[in-house]
Amino acid sequence: MVAGPPSASSSAYSRSVNVDRVRQAYSSVAELYIGLFGSRDQVHPDDLAFIGRHLAGRPGAVLDLGCGPGHLTDHLCSLGVDATGLDMVPEFIDHARATHPGGRYQLGTIDTLDVADSSLSGLLAWYSLIHLPPPDLDGVLARLRRAVAPGGTLVIGFFDADEVGAFDHKVVTAYRWPVDEFSARLARAGFTEVERLQRPGDGTHRPHAVIAATATSG
Repeated sequence: MVAGPPSASSSAYSRSVNVDRVRQAYSSVAELYIGLFGSRDQVHPDDLAFIGRHLAGRPGAVLDLGCGPGHLTDHLCSLGVDATGLDMVPEFIDHARATHPGGRYQLGTIDTLDVADSSLSGLLAWYSLIHLPPPDLDGVLARLRRAVAPGGTLVIGFFDADEVGAFDHKVVTAYRWPVDEFSARLARAGFTEVERLQRPGDGTHRPHAVIAATATSG
């Protein structure tokens, strides 16, 4: 998972506390998390198809932001994508490197994202922004837009809901978003939605949404 920068009114101290809290929470359950979610076989086939449809075949570099155990980075690589995984949880990066040795994996956060503006042709953010408080989302999306070249694609997965709100995620507090509201935030940052996928909750999983959006020019 990857935490992002704070809103302008947040202090550097509060940011570091939030990032450290999320990192520590995932580190404490890393083995369990990997067992439950660390394989592409545990990803819904519709989601894998959606990711492939929008990120496979793209020329240039694709970043899997908040890659977790690395299974989706590996999936992208299997589709011929020049993909790199980034995550702030050391246990996830160690697992990814050991389990998927053909891939590239880096330890870091969006704050330490070392990519030039417009250098990415694609970006996957699979549940990697769910722990951002709502006031922080616009700044993070703007940072992602700067990294993605015009015409490049962002694919982002998140928890769906009728209204923006926090909930007790099994690891650490997370936030859910109405899809239309999230799409509007993407538009504000300079992305244009091209496709969405929604799946209702089923008693085990919360309602889920994915948006693919293209980085606009200018």
